[in-house]
Formats: sequence, structure tokens, C-alpha cells
Amino acid sequence: MRRADTQDITFPMPAIFEILGVETLLLAFLITLFGGLIKGMVGFAMPMVMISGLTTIMAPELALAALILPTLLANSVQALRQGPKAASKSVRRFGVFLAAGLLVLMLSAQLVRVLPANVMFLLIGGPVVAFTAMQLLGWKPRLSNPSRMIEGVVGGFAGFIGGLSGIWGPPTVAYLTAIDTPKHDQMRIQGVIYGLGALALTVAHMKSGVLRMETAPLSALMILPAGIGMWIGLRLHDRIDQKVFRKATLLVLFVAGLNLIRRGLLG
Repeated sequence: MRRADTQDITFPMPAIFEILGVETLLLAFLITLFGGLIKGMVGFAMPMVMISGLTTIMAPELALAALILPTLLANSVQALRQGPKAASKSVRRFGVFLAAGLLVLMLSAQLVRVLPANVMFLLIGGPVVAFTAMQLLGWKPRLSNPSRMIEGVVGGFAGFIGGLSGIWGPPTVAYLTAIDTPKHDQMRIQGVIYGLGALALTVAHMKSGVLRMETAPLSALMILPAGIGMWIGLRLHDRIDQKVFRKATLLVLFVAGLNLIRRGLLG
């Protein structure tokens, strides 16, 4: 007779995985892998790739939840790559940008669960298209000695779209480019801004309910492909023509952003 205490113990699969199915999870894995690859090579765009790709196979709120933990991990690595002292210096230099961005991010994150899906598509797709079009056309704004007010406004705008979509790269990159930030410093500063933003995003969406017991397993699972992609991207960074790859990436993001706008307008 088989004793009760020797019965097989099974661990139920999280409900979200059963709902999405194997095919959707595999596609999500590949999209996140690609996002991590780009992040490793150019220092940004992983959330843009993930939100643009994942919203074609799952609900916007779930796509946002999926990118939260991978984004937190990837940006933490980028922020601390040159050491804590360099990161601390960047925090002091861009304190107004960070303070305004993090405050607005915490507020806008609470809108995610009440905004209609089509509005979210437009709010996500619009900045992506604007940023990629600007980069593809070669237009680079210039700001000499920007005021604290301008820094705060740009930071607040970055936080606003960041709270809604997990994407704060477009206004951040545009601002850093406009003030002629050296390339080496820009990579570190982006990491610090995105890293703190990702931490705030995680906290904000734990409060908003986007990241919860039901969705957290999916976000945790996406850490693996994001990490693999970033690891590969960092190693390919010096081996291919960055200009060609950057243009190809921007074209993909531009098309993805247009598709989000189309879905927002036409459903």
C-alpha cells in the first residue's frame, strides 16, 4: 500500500503561463531576447522593443508587466558598469531631471489600469515614432546651458511616458544629445537614469496592480532572455558597424511604433 506522505508532489504552473500558451511565451521570449541584444549593443531601446513587440501578442497591461523586472536588471547592470562613484556623480549632475521624472512616473503609473487600450497604444507609439524619425532624419537638437526648468520639464515628460509604458529612453536620449554629452558619459548617465527609473517603475506598478502575483512570474521569466540577449549584445558591441546596426534598429522601432499608432486609431 502506498503511504500518503510519499505521494508525488506537483507544483502548479502559474495561471498566466497557462492562459498565454506555449506559442505566445516563445514569441515573448524571442522578442525580449532581441530587446536585450539591442540594449547590450547600443545602451537603450529594450523597453521600446519589448512593448512594441509584446503588445502584438498580449494585452498592453500584461506587456508592461512583462518588461518591468528585465528592465530593472538590465539598467542596474548598465548604471553600475563604471562603478558606484561614477553613478553617484551622474545622479548629482542630473538631479533635477531625475527628481521630476521619478515624481511624474509614480503618478502616471497609476493611470495604466484606467486608460483605454487604444489611448495607451497612442501614448506609447507616438514618442517611439517621433524619436526614431528624428534620429533617422539626422536631426539633433542643440541646447547650450539649459536651465533647470528645461531639465525638469524634459525629465517630467520622460517620467510621464515611462510610467505609462516603461519607455523613457526617447526624451532622455534626445536631451543628452542636445546638451552635447560625451558618448562615454552618455552611456553611464543613461544607465543611471534608466536604472533609477526602472526601480521607481517597479515600485509604482506594484502599487498600481500591474505587477502582482498573477503577472510577476511572466516578468521574472523574461529576465532570462533579456540577460542572454544583453550578454550577447555587449560582446558584439565592438565587432559590427554600429551606425548600420543602429539605423536598422531604428527602422524596426519606427515600423513598430507606426503599428501601435495604427492600432490606437483603428483598433
